Amino acid sequence: MSAYLRRTKIVATVGPASASPEMIARLLDEGVNVFRLNFSHGSAEGHRNQAKVIREVAEEKGRNAAILGDLQGPKIRIGDLVKDTIELIDNSLITLTIDDDKPHSETRIGVGYKALPKFVKPGDILLLDDGLMRLEVVNVSETDVECRVISGGILKSRKGLNRLGGGLSAPTITAKDELDLKLAIELELDYLAVSFPSCAADLKPVRDALNASGVKTGIIAKIERAEAVGSESTLKALIEASDGVMVARGDLGVEIGDPQLIGVQKKIIRLARLANKPVITATQMMESMINQPVPTRAEVFDVANAVLDGTDAVMLSAETASGKYPAQVVRAMAATCVGAEQHPDVRIIDREIEQTFYRIDECIALSAIYAANHLYNIGAIICLTESGNTALLMSRLGSGLPIFALSRHKNTCRKMALYRGVKSIFYDVTESGGDIYQSALDTVGQTGGLISGQRVVITCGDVSGSGGQTNHIKILQWQTKS
Repeated sequence: MSAYLRRTKIVATVGPASASPEMIARLLDEGVNVFRLNFSHGSAEGHRNQAKVIREVAEEKGRNAAILGDLQGPKIRIGDLVKDTIELIDNSLITLTIDDDKPHSETRIGVGYKALPKFVKPGDILLLDDGLMRLEVVNVSETDVECRVISGGILKSRKGLNRLGGGLSAPTITAKDELDLKLAIELELDYLAVSFPSCAADLKPVRDALNASGVKTGIIAKIERAEAVGSESTLKALIEASDGVMVARGDLGVEIGDPQLIGVQKKIIRLARLANKPVITATQMMESMINQPVPTRAEVFDVANAVLDGTDAVMLSAETASGKYPAQVVRAMAATCVGAEQHPDVRIIDREIEQTFYRIDECIALSAIYAANHLYNIGAIICLTESGNTALLMSRLGSGLPIFALSRHKNTCRKMALYRGVKSIFYDVTESGGDIYQSALDTVGQTGGLISGQRVVITCGDVSGSGGQTNHIKILQWQTKS
């Protein structure tokens, strides 16, 4: 390779600070692979225009950038306060109420979640504003939940409400989500994140709608409820029902506690990789760069730790959506990923060599990675793919070599933008002129990704036009044409 290709992908949330075509272009240059549209904010027309801008700029720059839509989900919140802000004083008593007939005050706060009194009991710990404030339930009636403030602070309207340990239940797909799902289908987004699923069944309405529409949007399950990680079988089933997962550390950390979150993050990443699903690590990764031009050392370590865990992508939220330094934070995150990837632990195969395979394409993928890691003078891996599945399987395995995934389907190229270690290239195998292997070598060679004299592992299938048919592996040597 003439230059190192970063393997870990970067997801950037688009917002006021990053919406312009000029900033989208800068973010692509700095290393963004996936752009996130947060349906919790903005209008349908705004998201339409933003998707159009992203795709036009990416096309102009010859980049395969994916777009991830993120459904708001049933975020449980308090209502509007009687003042802009209310200070909650330690050891004081406040009442959370679902009764809108009685006047609200600074100590009587309305809650939009009408089932709250049914799901809490004295002794429960309630968390406000992502856990910044803590309340202990002392008394419950049909309409009111009286609480003692354990840890106070400044409370604003519409802030989130959680219970420590989880258990506040609401339908996963809201009326707003149904409208946003239709928008995602209309825009043919590459991925759609489903917020707050508790189990695999919560993804079914979205899967049914996507299947009925015929679009190939992948479902990302956001793991952010205590119930989702309460048992390994529930977590595994949720991962299996998705096309990828997100470790949504904000609400998940609030529900299970930050000390528990550390091990759970590693577990989710490990199980997702074993299930051959891409995984995104998200929330507050470089939070200080919302207002500061450089990250803290702790933030650098946090990103690097996720890379060492094997995450496919790391995500930026407010840092790029509304922060002062969107381009700089992407540059800092990219540099951190590259630094972590130099560690030898990220290059080992994490599957048993004695493993029995039932799918030919998975066996070919492992064989290609094993050959690439152990044969002298291998410079890259090339896979010709229809669906992107072989590239995904390869990306589950450890290697320091780049995986060039060539596909004649632009939507496949965009989806592969999320896969760790995979660089997707648009390539129409039907125009190869007969020698598809040499044509593929030339295509990758033209990108500057190969050095003359290097060997290259190539995989492809007999059948063109359907996914999962990879059954060939070949090793060739790349020579530049004089």
